[in-house]
Order: sequence, then C-alpha cells, then structure tokens
Amino acid sequence: MKLREDEVLVPALDYEIRSVVISPVGDGPWPGVLLYTDIFQLTESTLRTARRLASAGYVVCVPEIYPRGELAGVALEFDDAGKQAGLAAAADTTTDQFDADRAAVLDFMEQRSDLTTLLAVGFCLGGHLAFRAAFDPRVAATVCFYPTGLQNGALGADADAGSLARAASIHGRLMIVFGSRDPHVPADARAQIISALYAAGKDDLELHVYAGGEHAFMRDVGARHDPVLTDLALNEAISFFSGR
Repeated sequence: MKLREDEVLVPALDYEIRSVVISPVGDGPWPGVLLYTDIFQLTESTLRTARRLASAGYVVCVPEIYPRGELAGVALEFDDAGKQAGLAAAADTTTDQFDADRAAVLDFMEQRSDLTTLLAVGFCLGGHLAFRAAFDPRVAATVCFYPTGLQNGALGADADAGSLARAASIHGRLMIVFGSRDPHVPADARAQIISALYAAGKDDLELHVYAGGEHAFMRDVGARHDPVLTDLALNEAISFFSGR
C-alpha cells in the first residue's frame, strides 16, 4: 500500500505539537491511530514502525512527547547522550502536561474527515502514555508495548501518576505486550499490573509475554532488536485493532 507522509503542527494551549501523520493513499476514511514514541521521539526507527501500521490501512499520527522546551523538534540518537536527554525531558514533564498533549492530539484527530475510529498505541514510556490515552472514551482500543512505570505509577516528573488506579475508567479494548527479559518490567511487575487490571474489572484484556524479548525489542536499531518478535507483535496489534 502506498503511503503519504505529512508533518503537521497540532495546536495546543500556548504551543504546538510537531507531529507526523502517515496515511494510506486512496479513498478513506480510515481508522486513526495515535502512536506514542519512546523517549527518543520521532526517530526513523519509530517512523518505520508507524509506516508498517499505516500500510495495514490506518492513519497514524505520531506526536512529539516533548513539545515544550529545547527538545521540541529534536529526534534523539540511540546513544548514552540521547538516552540521558530523553530521560531528563521526561523528568521535566508532568502527568498533567502529558495528558493535555494527549487531549490536543485526539482533538486534532477527531476533527479530521478521513478518520473513523480512534485507537492508541505506544512503546516504553509511550506505552504508559497510550495506557492513559485509553482513559479517553473516544479511544476504542489501545495497545501498550512494554509500558514502563505502570507497576509503580512512575511517569515523567511524577512519582505516581495513579494510572493503574484509574484502570476502571478504560472503556475500550486493551492489549499489553511484554518481553520476558525486560528488566524495566520484570515478572513481578507484570504480575502486579495484571492483578491490578483484573481487580479493576479489566479481565477481558489481551496479554502477550514474548519469551526472550528484551526491553525495546521492537526498536530496529541495536542488539536488543528481535525481528521475529517484532513481526509477531505488530501482526497481533493489527489483528487486535481490526477486532479479530
């Protein structure tokens, strides 16, 4: 499927959120996917994943997660300096700011005439942000890839964003993907997340734990990348979004 790729500025309160919108070429409308990046923002690696989703028949909107401050407009490198810059920007961003950005992007997507259903997906920190996007009743289904901080609530500047405590407010469908060798979400953390979701009545969620998968196994740069697991995870996400 041929794709069209546009850079847009999503209006927010007193700033704009640089975003990339990737859409199929042809007659729509299409389901829309809000895709949250990891801490490195709009890298070519993440955009390659977004293109794969779009090629399955989705309009994928990928916003920067740090639209304020010095990292606005910056795609970080996958090195120690890039990691430290991304973590520092996260530490300077509050949950309220992340939530405000989400509302602005979903408002932008809702106003597009080429979109039908709204969906969300995210990776790492973005997986946590996608989980919070599921609180919005406009989001029909969400996929969180190895979300960090859900087990203890850690998100950006906040030690506890209370995300799991709000799980009962998720009305759409939910799928979570973990790697079994992820040190950020080890087995006990996964068990804590699932137990909290079940306790909140979310016992119909879809859960995948891929044996041997490391943290960020879907990032196609570096030694942790697992192409086979990446294909499995993306195909499962697309199947999930399509309602099986």
